[in-house]
Amino acid sequence: MRLLNIAAFFFAITSALLLYGLNYDTRRLEAEVQSKERAAERARDDIAVLKAERGTLARPDRIDGLARQIGLAPPRVDQFANGREVSDLGEQDRGNGR
Repeated sequence: MRLLNIAAFFFAITSALLLYGLNYDTRRLEAEVQSKERAAERARDDIAVLKAERGTLARPDRIDGLARQIGLAPPRVDQFANGREVSDLGEQDRGNGR
């Protein structure tokens, strides 16, 4: 009977140590997951800001003003092959199923 009590005592101590180790690992993993969730949320916020900035920077009126400042102008008819208009090119593309 005494041997059974000693074995049960060591089993209880071993179980307690294993449970403590599991609890420690669980808390560490939980902290790691929370850290990654915060990083993902920051990344989503950064993406939203960058999309808004891209939308602002890509506004045609803004681009047109900057293009004219560096000497660019709308294309002229003589710059197209065979003098075709831009609208003629667009109609040809639609006819090809593009």
